[in-house]
Amino acid sequence: MTEPDETSAAEEYLDEVLTVVERVPPGRATTYGLVAEAVAEVLGRGGPRQVGQVMARAGSGVAWWRVVNAAGAPPARHLDRALTELRAEGCPLTRDGRRVDLRRAVWLP
Repeated sequence: MTEPDETSAAEEYLDEVLTVVERVPPGRATTYGLVAEAVAEVLGRGGPRQVGQVMARAGSGVAWWRVVNAAGAPPARHLDRALTELRAEGCPLTRDGRRVDLRRAVWLP
């Protein structure tokens, strides 16, 4: 069974990740690592994998497609949907259209 302190710490981390992600403007993207750095400045813990875990469970209420890996690739399981959303927002993509052009599109938390 999860201890109450562990549950509240996990909820606190989830809330902070979602707060950062909600600030990413349409047409821009950020990385799991950049979100993790912003959250670590506030909470002092976590990393890109933890951000990925939060995003995997985030649901439709957050613009999850705006968070990509360090190479600019959206989640492989949802690649087509993410690319559709990114294109609709006018986010710059690489020439092959399969990744975000982070040099032009990165948003820094």
